[in-house]
Amino acid sequence: MTEITEIPSPFCGIGTDDLSIRVDGVALKVTANGCAVNTPAFEQAITDTQPRVAGQATSLETAVAKAAELMRNTRQPVIGGCSTDVNGMRALLAVADKTGAVVDNINFNAARRNLLALQDSGWMNTTLAELKNRCDVLLVVGCDPEAFAPRFFERYLWNDEAMFINDTASREIIYLGKAPSGNASTSPSGRKAAVLPCADADLPEVTAVLSALLKGRPLQAQSVGGIALAGLQAIVDKLKAAQYGVVIWGAGALAFDQAELTVQTLCNIVRDVNLQGNRCSGFPLGGKEGDQTANQVCGWTTGYPARVNFARGYPEYDPYLYDTQAMLKNGEADALMWVQTFNTGAVPPATALPTIVIGRSGMKFDKEPDVFIPVGTPGIDHAGHAFRLDNVVAIRLKKLRDSGLPSTAEVLAAIEQAL
Repeated sequence: MTEITEIPSPFCGIGTDDLSIRVDGVALKVTANGCAVNTPAFEQAITDTQPRVAGQATSLETAVAKAAELMRNTRQPVIGGCSTDVNGMRALLAVADKTGAVVDNINFNAARRNLLALQDSGWMNTTLAELKNRCDVLLVVGCDPEAFAPRFFERYLWNDEAMFINDTASREIIYLGKAPSGNASTSPSGRKAAVLPCADADLPEVTAVLSALLKGRPLQAQSVGGIALAGLQAIVDKLKAAQYGVVIWGAGALAFDQAELTVQTLCNIVRDVNLQGNRCSGFPLGGKEGDQTANQVCGWTTGYPARVNFARGYPEYDPYLYDTQAMLKNGEADALMWVQTFNTGAVPPATALPTIVIGRSGMKFDKEPDVFIPVGTPGIDHAGHAFRLDNVVAIRLKKLRDSGLPSTAEVLAAIEQAL
């Protein structure tokens, strides 16, 4: 039994790196600085150690050979999930290149709302370090940072020391849309966040009015989405008076049609505050399950973040056509490979196609895949690198135990060689 400290997490997205974990054989116990996201993810027991073909336990070599056989004669395979570390994603792209597969990130429908706004007009976003050291007014739009990452406020708003804030407890938190799910946004001095609630469906109109107020446009209405214009004007005044305002949103929480237009409105608000002589930055909340890692590696390898098709022998990008669910539904694919090393609940979509799953030990399937190869989890069973949500830091993940499980990169490299 050993105690390991200063452990970084690949699960929460915010780069938590101060966990302490007791290792007893292959059993893990978080002993310090855990949370509702990290603790169960680290403590999950190993239940599968052997690959399966057609539901029957077999050797890794046999499972790799069968996976290669299923992928070899396909016309349009799809590789979905893409939830792994940097080396795992590199190996995944090599298999896609050799088989002419589509590569689709599990959370790309949400990320697409950000990427479309970025591609159309650009954005001015900040990092976790800048947030920690500079932010004095935080506007949270349509999301719940506390539910996403329980230690977000503790680590980056209520930190004891900041380079440019004398008293971090003086920071002002404003929620527009959803109310906070807990008390993490309450300052150490007891100051609660201001909340201007509205329905998700009203956020496009509410943010458009906020943008108009910032520009000084005349408005006839006295309220929008149940929020008085005076309340929105107060937000504008606070952003304009802030030393370093930050607007945070979660693309995954904006679950309505054409949500990318609301993201673009928020990016325009940030731009307009800066044009008026104040400092303001955006901060998109996302990046769990390795999706930022997948987008980064795919980006520097192909020039595109995901939804890339290698069928023509070179990468083609389309954020709508190369959607795993749509391709399976429309009969456009003839095989599915699913890679998910972090979340046992994120199983592949139901399909009658030949299916290969390279996933974390403990996955439960309604329909057994043709091939299931349990692999180690980066940051637990092997060392690796994963990008945190602001995309500027690749977290160096530690190996905590000897589980005997291969890494995703090792399995995919073996499949590529077998092809």
